[in-house]
Amino acid sequence: MLNSSRLGTQGNAVDLVVGFPGGLPYLTGSPTRTGKLQAEHPIARTHNAEYVIVSLLTRPFKIALPEGLAAQPLVTRYAPSPTGHLHLGHVAHVLFVWGIADALGAKVLLRMEDNDRGRCRPEYEDAILEDLDWLGFRPENSLAENSDYRQSDCDPAYREALDRLPRSQKVYRCTCTRKEIATHSPMGEGGERRYSGHCREKNHPADVSHGLRVVLAEGFETFHDGLLGEQSQDPANQCGDLLLRDRHSQWTYQFTVTADDIRHDVNLVIRGEDLLASTGRQIRLARMLGREMPPLFVHHPLITDDAGDKLSKKQNAPAVREMRRSGVPAAEVLGEAARQVGLTESGHALDAAELSRLFVAKKPSSERK
Repeated sequence: MLNSSRLGTQGNAVDLVVGFPGGLPYLTGSPTRTGKLQAEHPIARTHNAEYVIVSLLTRPFKIALPEGLAAQPLVTRYAPSPTGHLHLGHVAHVLFVWGIADALGAKVLLRMEDNDRGRCRPEYEDAILEDLDWLGFRPENSLAENSDYRQSDCDPAYREALDRLPRSQKVYRCTCTRKEIATHSPMGEGGERRYSGHCREKNHPADVSHGLRVVLAEGFETFHDGLLGEQSQDPANQCGDLLLRDRHSQWTYQFTVTADDIRHDVNLVIRGEDLLASTGRQIRLARMLGREMPPLFVHHPLITDDAGDKLSKKQNAPAVREMRRSGVPAAEVLGEAARQVGLTESGHALDAAELSRLFVAKKPSSERK
């Protein structure tokens, strides 16, 4: 089993590189994260020592921890939605989450994002937990019957978060259906439907079926993505006023994930590139909710098909549990996921405890005497 773990941190910013072994790139900073090197943990940092993360990715990446974040214990999360069984795309995500977290000394929390009551099923949650255990990954926490880490159990927490929005941030009732939004709301940046503000001044009564939106003023959110570099997004021109709760009284993904990351002290978000466009609005919303410093976001590559579409449940991607039932070893499943996402050139077997083969810490060559 690969347990999530963490090292104590202190000092200034730490620069780390995820690179390609054909000529190791590295940075020449002076990280002061300290910790004792343990056999099961691939990284330790001491004064006057410089380290890099080396991965068998096909292009070099730099992960830089901001000064304020480098002084904190790092916490990330694995947050699946129980709408189906795990497939290789999910396994690739697991590799990135646990691999980067382990190399950085972060702990991994498990969070079940079952806010979509129409699609999420308890049996899928059970299957995800079974598959995760079979693959060899163990999060820092477990899910109780009524858990602070299962979104469907946390309605009071989201109501409290809604109440924290200052009066200066207008929240209003919206009765628009998807069909109506398509008629009056133009396409925004990135091909996303940008809500026009149709209900913003209508003051709908509370006794009609409605969702809740918060006004997003125009303005850019600039942030550094750990793998993709500098990013700048204008949420108002991407999505318009943000939906917090839908007409069926379900809290939305954008709202729940932002509120959860705050209350769970998540300061490192590792997720797929398909969610990059959500980052600016989540940073904006988190600031509205009182968060002073956003998490470090790391958006990793996805497994895609020949058309460039990501592997998904809708494509009937082979389920991990079916591979398990057919006798495929967990190490072969992990190895194939690593190959398909570009972490390795061949699908050789990879045990969960061997993630250091993909994400390892090394001293720069100049220090190897």
